[in-house]
Amino acid sequence: MSKRFYDHLFTDAVQAMQEENGALGLYARQMAEEAPSNDTLGDKESQFISMRDGFYQATVSESGWPYVQFRGGPRGFLKVLNEKTIAYADFRGNRQYISTGNISHDDRIAMILVDYPNSARIKILGRAKLVEMKDDPTLMEKLNCGDYKGRPERAVVITVEGYDWNCPQHLPVRLTMEEMQPILAPFQQELASLKAENSKLKQRLDEIT
Repeated sequence: MSKRFYDHLFTDAVQAMQEENGALGLYARQMAEEAPSNDTLGDKESQFISMRDGFYQATVSESGWPYVQFRGGPRGFLKVLNEKTIAYADFRGNRQYISTGNISHDDRIAMILVDYPNSARIKILGRAKLVEMKDDPTLMEKLNCGDYKGRPERAVVITVEGYDWNCPQHLPVRLTMEEMQPILAPFQQELASLKAENSKLKQRLDEIT
């Protein structure tokens, strides 16, 4: 857990609840022993972020309600620009523009990135900025996703305020078709081989009869 993450979220009310449930000392010791002082993304965080094909994102509406949505794209569409900045191309969706509208009013953003097969997740707090395509073509080129069919409308650039590697407890194991392929490949090969063998046996049987 980074220090800024702790400072932003471990409010008086949160600490009071931790104390009531006997957890306050645990996090105080963790902050004293483990919390990085600069809150920058290291190699571990950067590699984890660059391997994701989606994440959950929360913004704050003018009415005060949090709004959570899933943002997806090709693996690696969320880019690490430097140790304090991540960004992604905002592809056209259902055109409600709730997240972009919220960001234009309040730049605070929270994200959860999950690696389901390996039971790992990281929470990120940041400040988001909307950048239109025409205003920064160089940035949009950095966020290019090759032949991905999604149409980018703008970039969302996020300055990282803090992060926390979250406990994997209760995290279910889920696999995408891409992640399933190495597991299925041997069975698919065996099935193909059995089909070919069966075809030859049927051919020989036909010849005999």
